[in-house]
Amino acid sequence: MSKSGKDFALGLITGAALGTIAALLYAPDSGTNTRDRLSYQLSKYVDEINRMIKKLQDEKEKYSSDAKQKGDDVVTDAKKRADDLIKEAEELLENIEKSKRN
Repeated sequence: MSKSGKDFALGLITGAALGTIAALLYAPDSGTNTRDRLSYQLSKYVDEINRMIKKLQDEKEKYSSDAKQKGDDVVTDAKKRADDLIKEAEELLENIEKSKRN
């Protein structure tokens, strides 16, 4: 996970915790209602975190796939250049041998 993704997740969790504490301290509601609301909020936060995790995993796969493709392209290009250099060297050797014969 990138640093900004970690920072965002940490901020989200910290904000959720502080919001929960503030709600508990200032809630004029009964304990049962407060627990129900906390349970609901907690499930919302868990769902949001799971969505964020999924999104980050998808982005990671995308970037990994892009990096792999670019790496494969570099390797393919390097092989082609190496083959071209070998072909040129062989042609040069043939020309040298022909010039020695003449």
